Amino acid sequence: MVPLGWIGGVVGLIIATAVSLYANALIAMLHEFGGTRHIRYRDLAGFIYGKKIYSLTWTLQYVNLFMINTGYIILAGSALKAVYVLFRDDDMMKLPHFIAIAGLVCAMFAICIPHLSALGVWLGFSTVLSLVYIVIALVLSLKDGIKSPPRDYGISGESTSKIFTTIGASANLVFAYNTGMLPEIQATIRQPVVKNMMKALYFQFTVGVLPLYLVTFAGYWAYGSSTETYLLNNVNGPIWVKALANIAAFLQSVIALHIFASPMYEYLDTKHGIKGSALAFKNLSFRVLVRGGYMALNTFVSALLPFLGDFMSLTGAISTFPLTFILAHHMYLRANKNKLKSTQKLWHWLNICFFAVMSVAATIAALRLIARDSKTYHVFADL
Repeated sequence: MVPLGWIGGVVGLIIATAVSLYANALIAMLHEFGGTRHIRYRDLAGFIYGKKIYSLTWTLQYVNLFMINTGYIILAGSALKAVYVLFRDDDMMKLPHFIAIAGLVCAMFAICIPHLSALGVWLGFSTVLSLVYIVIALVLSLKDGIKSPPRDYGISGESTSKIFTTIGASANLVFAYNTGMLPEIQATIRQPVVKNMMKALYFQFTVGVLPLYLVTFAGYWAYGSSTETYLLNNVNGPIWVKALANIAAFLQSVIALHIFASPMYEYLDTKHGIKGSALAFKNLSFRVLVRGGYMALNTFVSALLPFLGDFMSLTGAISTFPLTFILAHHMYLRANKNKLKSTQKLWHWLNICFFAVMSVAATIAALRLIARDSKTYHVFADL
């Protein structure tokens, strides 16, 4: 909302919701293409195009997931720092220290949860923790907004800067909605598969986005252009309430990260033939070394570059746009080329061309933002 303002932010969120739902629906409709269930996105791409596109899809997917994981570690570290500041604002510990602690906790959780289906009850905890954060952030933001004087909702910067910022923000919007792992998430869905996937998507992109809208709009209304990336840094209220919200954000980030890291874990486990009991010495030591190493790399990048918004824009530009929009439309077009009317084919080609142009423009905008902010922030910055 900050780089887009009220009109751009509201319209952008709604459009991003609609186009993300449509693109994911195209992928869902191809889930059983050719009479085979494709439980990995790269498997679907490989089935339609061949080995080279399989490898390209795999690369784009894991770049996307790596950045999601990095974002969750930064969020978890920011939440821990916010708790620390509530009780001891002595500047002894910086954000990189809390990111390191968050990364260690995430690694321990990854070692203890051998596979995605083992999350089980943890997903229920994740939902409760999300609601705790949402309710507290929403109530405190509304309370501050009612008491605050008029806020500035203007978009800072010159005309050229605003254009680049807007383009970069569009990549951020689609990055926030899309994971590039819909087939993986729905791998165990019951029959009828496609119908149930569509129900889940309709629910997620209608009822599911309402909390996101509420917190986003309430936060921007309450604090205007001074709204921070981590909303709880803005809110005022009882210390114990803010601490509860921050702890909920931290714990939920640990659980959610594991969901988006699971495709990487599954790939590594399969490649190295990890089977049998999760407590077997070989399997346990493998998780400690490999998952611990992966989390260490993620944590290092998180601490090194904590101004993640710019890198999220870059990831959205080079990964999310091609993976979720360009590839989805082209796969659907190729899979149904003999069934589509000429107007339908034209529609999908227009989408492909539009998102290709957006991908290039957003890449340029993101690189410009990174170059600009690199002059402002140093590595391992305490934001």
